[in-house]
Amino acid sequence: MTPLRIFGIPVRFHFTFLVLAAYLIISGIQGGASAVASAVYIGGMFASVLLHEFGHAAVARHYGIRTIEIVLYPIGGVARMERGAPPAQELWIALAGPAVNVLIMFGLMGVVLASRQNFDLAALSESSEAGMVMQLAAGNLVLVLFNMIPAYPMDGGRVLRALLARWTGDEAKSTKWAANTGRVFAILIGLYGLANGQYTLIFIALFIYMGATQETVVVEGRSLTHGVPVSMAMITDYRTLSHGNSIREAANLLLATSQQDFPVVLGEQVVGLLGRTALLQGMAADGPDAYVAGIMQRDFPRVHPSDDLEQALPVMASSNCALVMDGEQLVGLLTRENLSEFMALRKFGMQTARA
Repeated sequence: MTPLRIFGIPVRFHFTFLVLAAYLIISGIQGGASAVASAVYIGGMFASVLLHEFGHAAVARHYGIRTIEIVLYPIGGVARMERGAPPAQELWIALAGPAVNVLIMFGLMGVVLASRQNFDLAALSESSEAGMVMQLAAGNLVLVLFNMIPAYPMDGGRVLRALLARWTGDEAKSTKWAANTGRVFAILIGLYGLANGQYTLIFIALFIYMGATQETVVVEGRSLTHGVPVSMAMITDYRTLSHGNSIREAANLLLATSQQDFPVVLGEQVVGLLGRTALLQGMAADGPDAYVAGIMQRDFPRVHPSDDLEQALPVMASSNCALVMDGEQLVGLLTRENLSEFMALRKFGMQTARA
């Protein structure tokens, strides 16, 4: 499904987000709220989470960092940046999201005060229009408090990492400390949820633990690829397909080699990229005698051989293969598998050198 684009930034919904939204609407109806009221509340919180992530994106853009996409999960969103930010910049980028929710909260409270002339907490339990506004204000307060937990990958964990990095000058070590703090918080939250039968807290704890672990891997990957050109990790022994080859011929080449992605050429010109998944889908939909030109990816990812390998990591996060192009000349392939092997060998070499 084509992602929604807002202000030029792709916005994707993780399937678990949609499942949770449906669950909350049904639970609200069973609890006595109308379907419309439940849907409005869920929509309002969705807008608050989205604006939260655009707060991150806006400040990142101020520092010249592009947001690749925003992904919405059940307990929040993630704004994926094209590169990491220095500690001073990361601090303000991390604080921008909760700051947006604070502004929304005070704005909603202002609406209530302007209409009722007093601030009544009892309105939180009402199904009236004012009660809905109060509930959304309270929801934004919860978002602020939850996101500022000093546990990576929450915004509070990013603030903690930025402060530690400014203090120690070591991003990798600061990430490790922040991630370990996140794991401790995740374990405590999970144990509390398990002891009290609150399974939502167990789910949140799992999300925090996995996020902290994943970020450790990401930062380690940056340290292993920083300052290394793409040419050192690219595949130079590869096979190509012709524009006029059939899907059957592409399938035979897939079986005959260990290659999963094939550049498609027309003479000396690269016109597309055909991956294993697209090949299998084309075989099922169009049959083996159809041409690869009809199923290939024409807008394929590309990198330059002299590019910093660290800057190619976001490209590889959204694609299994990128073509290494020197101008319009194909000089190699960069795949996730080969990149992982290169990083493993480089890590082993660095550990051996230290030993």
